Amino acid sequence: MESQIQLLAQPPVGAEELNDLIVDSMQDIKAKRIVKLDLRHLKDTPADYFIVCEGDSTTQVRAIAANVARRVKTEGHIRPAAKEGEQVARWICIDYYNTVVHVFYRETRAFYELESLWSDAIFTEYETL
Repeated sequence: MESQIQLLAQPPVGAEELNDLIVDSMQDIKAKRIVKLDLRHLKDTPADYFIVCEGDSTTQVRAIAANVARRVKTEGHIRPAAKEGEQVARWICIDYYNTVVHVFYRETRAFYELESLWSDAIFTEYETL
């Protein structure tokens, strides 16, 4: 109970720190093709940022999403507004209000082509470790 009180008492991290923490959390679990889409200059977007990555298996997709959620909660002091797709683990979406995380299974990412839908965004690609 005490640790939960401490968690809530800490101020949340800012947008850039949150995005860096999410990317680092993805790299911890060897996520592939990590991309940040900056949507702030576009009108009527569901968020300011999308951070997208993929895993080679549903097990890895679950592990990436779980690591992001755990580290953002403990280090960033932010709980998600919503988290969807964990059971099937072909596309897990974690909504952090201004940043939405998309963790895809490789074939699912290719099918939906999320980056193509938001091709006007400013893209930042990150190294696969």
